[in-house]
Amino acid sequence: MKMSYFDDTDTLYIAFRETDISETKDLDQNTLLDLDSGGQIVGITVEHASQRTDVSKLVLSGIAA
Repeated sequence: MKMSYFDDTDTLYIAFRETDISETKDLDQNTLLDLDSGGQIVGITVEHASQRTDVSKLVLSGIAA
């Protein structure tokens, strides 16, 4: 899993796995879901992330070795 924040566009992208994206669906006006060919979520794009999340703080827990 990889999280990327793009300050210039205020966009947060969370990639759950690296695979080909077959389709992108709008969850709402500012949230996009990337899906693989089987309909599984590959990634999530959050627009206006600083207004919708606390991007200044990131807490990770339960990381598998």
